[in-house]
Amino acid sequence: MTGVSRPAIRTPDQRIRVFVSSTLRELADERRAVRAAVERMRLAPVMFELGARPHPPRDLYRSYLSQSDVFVGIYGASYGWVAPGEEVSGLEDEYNLAPADMPKLIYIKADEPRDDRLQQLIDRIRADDTAAYLPFRSAEELEAQVADDLANLLAERFDDSRAVAADGEVAPASATARIPVPYTTTIGRERDVAAVRELLARGDDRVVSLIGPGGIGKSRLAIESARATEDLFPDGTYFVLLEGVLEPELLLPAIAYALGIRDNGEAALEERIAHALADRRVLVVLDNFEQIVEAAPVLVRLYSAAPLANFLVTSRIVLRIRGEQVYEVGALETPRPGVPPALERVRASSACALFVDRASAAKPSFALTDENAAAVSYICRCLEGLPLAIELAAAKVRVLTPQAISDRLEQSLPLLTAAVRDLPERHRTMRATIDWSVSLLPAPLPDMLEDLGVFATRFTLDAVEALGAGRSWDGEAVDGLAALVDGSLVAQTEVAGRSVFSLLAIVREYALGRLKARGSADVVRAAHADYYREFVARVAPGLGGSGQASAVAELGLELPNLRAAVRHLIYTDRLDDAGDFAWSLLIYWWIAGFFGEVRVWMLELLEKGGPITSHTRAVAWFFALWGEMWQRPSAEVVAGLAECVRLFTDEGDEDAAAMALAARATARVQFSATDVDKAEGELTEAAATLRRLGNGWAEAITEVSLGRLAWLRGRTDQALEHFERATDVARAGNDVFTMSVAGNLRSRLRVQRGEIEAAEREFVDTLVLSVGLHYDEGVAYGLEGLCAVAGAKGDAWRAGALATAADAIRHRIGVFDVEAFTVHTVSLDALRATDGAAVADGERQGAELSVAEAVALALPEPERTITAEALARW
Repeated sequence: MTGVSRPAIRTPDQRIRVFVSSTLRELADERRAVRAAVERMRLAPVMFELGARPHPPRDLYRSYLSQSDVFVGIYGASYGWVAPGEEVSGLEDEYNLAPADMPKLIYIKADEPRDDRLQQLIDRIRADDTAAYLPFRSAEELEAQVADDLANLLAERFDDSRAVAADGEVAPASATARIPVPYTTTIGRERDVAAVRELLARGDDRVVSLIGPGGIGKSRLAIESARATEDLFPDGTYFVLLEGVLEPELLLPAIAYALGIRDNGEAALEERIAHALADRRVLVVLDNFEQIVEAAPVLVRLYSAAPLANFLVTSRIVLRIRGEQVYEVGALETPRPGVPPALERVRASSACALFVDRASAAKPSFALTDENAAAVSYICRCLEGLPLAIELAAAKVRVLTPQAISDRLEQSLPLLTAAVRDLPERHRTMRATIDWSVSLLPAPLPDMLEDLGVFATRFTLDAVEALGAGRSWDGEAVDGLAALVDGSLVAQTEVAGRSVFSLLAIVREYALGRLKARGSADVVRAAHADYYREFVARVAPGLGGSGQASAVAELGLELPNLRAAVRHLIYTDRLDDAGDFAWSLLIYWWIAGFFGEVRVWMLELLEKGGPITSHTRAVAWFFALWGEMWQRPSAEVVAGLAECVRLFTDEGDEDAAAMALAARATARVQFSATDVDKAEGELTEAAATLRRLGNGWAEAITEVSLGRLAWLRGRTDQALEHFERATDVARAGNDVFTMSVAGNLRSRLRVQRGEIEAAEREFVDTLVLSVGLHYDEGVAYGLEGLCAVAGAKGDAWRAGALATAADAIRHRIGVFDVEAFTVHTVSLDALRATDGAAVADGERQGAELSVAEAVALALPEPERTITAEALARW
């Protein structure tokens, strides 16, 4: 299963990241032009647009650079500000820190009088044979140049990724691309990483649990351990963040999401995950498991079905399941009390080393000296070697000396700790340290931090500004976030080209606790939910048409907060709002595959027993019955969906009633072959209604269902008409997802009918669409279709290679194909009888292809070029 390719530019979220370096104010127009060029190429711009701080912390942009793939430098007249204690400006420092092997595109504004130091930097860049540079005269010209240069670079990189090494071997692709990249260096965990690696290498313990209090460093240890065991798990490492997952029933959907498995309701999710993990040596990291510990038995079922898979779990409490090996995560080593704090002894302490590292990042001129060694030693002992507590204290060196920090801790920490005696000792120390850090913030920043506790996992500046309306910090979102980032209480990073913020789990827990104690939690949560209702109302309309891909990406970025918003709406008995919220995202749940999660929410809504409209009841029952319709069809499911039709009709929602009618017809076919005529009539009626109402997306999907039904009944001419109708409707609305689904089915039917040339053209088109959508299942369909074409033309090796590559994708995402619609196996079996050796050779080599290589093998040259940029992001 291990894919192979030349090392290609790749990031955890599978988007190529372009780091943009320039002065902020002088080149504001040029920065906007470069951002536009990068986004036009569907790449992710990495830019410090929070803005007002002239010199972002060095470790922060070092981390951004480590996660980026291309460096773009824009230079005008100014060299930039040189911070106190620094020798170079942030502009030159960014260039210096860019990895030597990172592609560098440099653009120099023509005819500009330049600072001497900037000219010296440019002269050095011109002598650097790893950098390409061009002059530009206007922002418009710059935008065009950057777009062209990135396109050329991506084409070159794609060609490199397909190149074969001299010995005929192809280098393996990274299996750790989904593991988060730490923003800072990890200190003092070498022995822990080695110990965890030994446990995972031994293989006897299927679940290794990293146990410890909040702030001890469990997540960081999990990340470093995952990276250190890359060679043990050649089929991949998957990082599943459970921070925003509060219901045990959502464990499986969270794992599926990380594995790339869409939950479309057509098969039990646990079965699909087990299928995806079977026969693969993978490591699944589950971070923050303590809040859903009741779901722990699910892991036993998964590792029983997938004997080569291992799980690395972080939790504050032990899971207590079979196959679990507990590893207690301890604090960092501190200098022993009563021993003179000699400089070398303090420097040798991992806790003190962490303090010095983070203090130096906060204040570059900071250094450990004979004069401050005793204070640093006391701080680290006082904080019991807790990494997060030490980081929070170290951040204060911007405004306090180590001795002043030590004095303040000595005064406040015992009092604060005593106030929370009901917590475990180290947890008390951590909470007290956060209290102390917050006490140093100027008003109204403590209020702001507490309010931010309602966000799940990550959040944007827009969301923060909306939340602040009417709060004590209204209008201070930008400066307030900057101050909280500086104080290490909020983290800032780039996701999908946007600046996003997050709180560590224990800081969020602290903030939310304070908010509840203040009696403001419900008010702020309501504001949070209202913002995301407005957000969904703005974004959701794009799901059915030309904005589909960007809408799916934008909603995916906010998925944790969408979960939190629905949860709050249900918790506060705003049940009708919750129903409307869920229904407006129907297309997103369908494309992204989140029906299992929505079912949990809607069942909870129904169990509340509160007053709801008939429309909300119909929505809840529709989502609750969706999975049952596919997995456990019954007369009760058919009757339940009929009730949904009635309720939607009574509420005057013809559109929803037609979709429920189409679902009922599908349930009929799943349940009883004798109801096929009724099902066809219901689907036809639904399609006509949706056409009349102008719901192109639902009409196209319903036409696909009609085509599948006609095919099953042997009416291939009729089936082809429905698939063509679905494609035409989807194309008219720029609905790429349905174009891919309908196109693949239509092409398969053409193969069965012997229309090989027409099928080949259509399979090429739909494969290009699926690659652009990053739609794994569609890519598998396309590869299988072109396998069938190769088989019909007698190309045994190519047919074998494409079949195996497609099967690898299906295995990875846990997707089972419907036998009635599978056409490539017939020609493949025929080739095995006539040229079995070539088929077998193709299958062996196909098993070693990456997705990009398999697609390159399948597509003719013009389409290969078209998909180069999308494949480079795969």
